[in-house]
Amino acid sequence: MGMRRYLLVALWPAGLAAIGAATVLAARRAQAAAPAAPAEPAGDAEGQPGYSPPGRSDASATPGDVSWPSDLLRLGAISAAGGCAGYTVMRLIGPAIINHGQAIDEPIHRWTNDNQVLPWAAVLERLNKVGNTWTTWGAAGAAAACLGVTWPRQKWLPPATLGAAILVDHYATLALRHTLRRVGPPSSPLGTYPAGGPDRVVLFYGLIAHMLWREFSGSQRGKIWAIGSVTALGFHQAYCREYLSKHWTTDIISGLFYGGVLLAPFIVAIRLIAGPVRERTTRLSRADTSAAGGPVASAPAPNADVVRILRAERRPGQAG
Repeated sequence: MGMRRYLLVALWPAGLAAIGAATVLAARRAQAAAPAAPAEPAGDAEGQPGYSPPGRSDASATPGDVSWPSDLLRLGAISAAGGCAGYTVMRLIGPAIINHGQAIDEPIHRWTNDNQVLPWAAVLERLNKVGNTWTTWGAAGAAAACLGVTWPRQKWLPPATLGAAILVDHYATLALRHTLRRVGPPSSPLGTYPAGGPDRVVLFYGLIAHMLWREFSGSQRGKIWAIGSVTALGFHQAYCREYLSKHWTTDIISGLFYGGVLLAPFIVAIRLIAGPVRERTTRLSRADTSAAGGPVASAPAPNADVVRILRAERRPGQAG
C-alpha cells in the first residue's frame, strides 16, 4: 500500500520529465534540420526602409492599417463559430461519456482516494490553482496588455483575441453544463463535464504561447517549445484535478480535448488576420560570427619603426 502511494506521487515528476525530454529532443531535431538563415539585406534593419517586424508577413506590416473594423468582425465571427463548434462536439460525445464513463471513473476514483498522501495533496491544492478561473483570466489580461504594447502592428489583436476567448469559453461551458448536468465525484459534486481547469489551461495558455511564439520567434524550434510548455501545463492540471478528486477522469480528459477544440479557431483567426508567420532573422554581425566559431578579422598593429620613419619625414625643413 505504501509503495503504491509513492508511485502515484512519482507520476507527477515522471510525466513532466517525459514531456520535457520529448520537447528537448524534438527541438534539437528541428534545429538540426532547419536551413541556415541568410543575412538580412541592408535595408531590412529596424528603422530602415523595408523593415518588417519578426513574425509578421509583409501584408500585416503595412502602415496605416484601416481594415481593423472588418478584421474585428472577422475575429468575432470565427470566435462565435468556434464556440458553437466546441459546444456541438462536446454535446454529441457527452451522453456516451456520462452513461458509460462510470465504469472507468469509479475504480480510478476509489484507488486514488485510497492511496493519497495528505502532505502531497496539500501541495497540489496550491499548484492546482494554475487552472482556476480567475488565475487564467488574470494571465490572459496580463498577456493582453503586454502583447498589445509589443505587437508592432494590429495592437488591438492580442487583447481582442484573449477577450473573445474568455467570453466564448465562459458561455459555451455554461451552456454545456446546463444541458448535460453531470454531477462530479462524491468529494467534489460540483465538478462537471467537461472539466474546466484543463480546458482553460489548454485554451488560454495555449493562445498566449501561440502569440508569443508568433511575435518573437516564428521558428519550428520555438513552436515545439511552445507546444511542449502547454502540454506540460495541461498534464500538470489534469494530474492535480485527478489526484484531488475534483472531477471524474473522463471529465478531465474531455476538458483537455475541449480546450483544444476551442483553441483551434482562434489560431486560425490570428493567421487570417495577421498573415502567415515569418521566422525571425537577424543580420549577421561580428558578435554572431565570433559566437559561431568563426574568426573575426582585425587590422594588424602598425610597426613602431615604420611610425618613427613616417614622423621623421613629416618634420619641417625635410624633403618630403
